[in-house]
Amino acid sequence: MSGPSGVGKGTLREHALKNIPDLVYSISCTTRQPRTGETDGVEYRFISHEEFEAWISQGLFLEHAHVHGEIYGTLKSDVESQLNLGKSVLLEIDVQGALQVREKMPEAILIFIAPPSVDALRDRLLNRRTDSPQIIELRLHNALRELELQSEYDYVIVNDDLDFASRKLREIFDGEMR
Repeated sequence: MSGPSGVGKGTLREHALKNIPDLVYSISCTTRQPRTGETDGVEYRFISHEEFEAWISQGLFLEHAHVHGEIYGTLKSDVESQLNLGKSVLLEIDVQGALQVREKMPEAILIFIAPPSVDALRDRLLNRRTDSPQIIELRLHNALRELELQSEYDYVIVNDDLDFASRKLREIFDGEMR
């Protein structure tokens, strides 16, 4: 699952994990600093740039991407261990990473979460009060590029109503997990 920053991926992920049996979340690694209230190993694994680069060179990532001046990635071992247990694994990742997953795992189902409008996305980013104005502008600039790639996905959900978007996500999982 991916989409622009501020589109509500995290909230939809939480709803999905509560309501979809045998669905697990793969925690991504990142070089960015934790936000207030974030805990290492819960929202992300927070690691140094040097460690991240070393893990890239060792081929440990299923996907990784440079996003908003930081690096994000999903460890292959995390996904493989859950798949081997018969679980469905939800990745909440950047568009670059999702396209890498598609290349390496063609059976993966890609879900794009879209905002109702760019203005609505700007409002969400401003209202969450986690980023500087410069970072918000960078996120909005990147969002325009990401929105152009939504046709690469199997499903697109416009998150303008949380209950509706959650139901659509559940329907996708119900249909694909059969």
